[in-house]
Amino acid sequence: MLKARSSLEAHLYMDLHPCECGGSGGFERRHHLEQRGEDLVTVYEGTCRACGRDRRFAFVMDEEIPPPPPAYGGDRPSEIIDPGEFADVAFRYGRWASLGALNAPRSERHKYRGAMVAALAAEEEVLKFIPEGQDAVPASCFTSERGRALYEKEPENFSRDILEIGLEASQRALAAMESDPPPAAGEQ
Repeated sequence: MLKARSSLEAHLYMDLHPCECGGSGGFERRHHLEQRGEDLVTVYEGTCRACGRDRRFAFVMDEEIPPPPPAYGGDRPSEIIDPGEFADVAFRYGRWASLGALNAPRSERHKYRGAMVAALAAEEEVLKFIPEGQDAVPASCFTSERGRALYEKEPENFSRDILEIGLEASQRALAAMESDPPPAAGEQ
């Protein structure tokens, strides 16, 4: 069974696993909790928006209390999302937020903050896969098709130095967005 460190990680996992029909990972999610032996299990169910198929995901919830969002989990790396998938999520959110903020008037840049925060959280997750005393994410950590493809294309992008440079750049971008507060009520 899938083991999620937080509900945010469970939702990202579902988003990353589209329906058999090829439709996006989106479906109206209902959830409930079940006790299965010693495990607390969160079950998400719904219907694919594209084809009407029933979708169902069950996650054993980690015993560790998760940090607050936007973090996906505590200090340990994910068991259900690999570093390549997190890197892809970080890239997509970061790119969308950066391009949006660059093209937005100064008074509207704050609207992209949430996406940049999500990108940062995903970047931090990639770093958790680097074992203590090593300088890069090991190839064996890439377990998804998407993750392996990213790693095989550019394995150097998963070195500690490159990941930390990217994280610092995203932190600077977020700080710039936060320095442009929304207009006060009545201002335009």
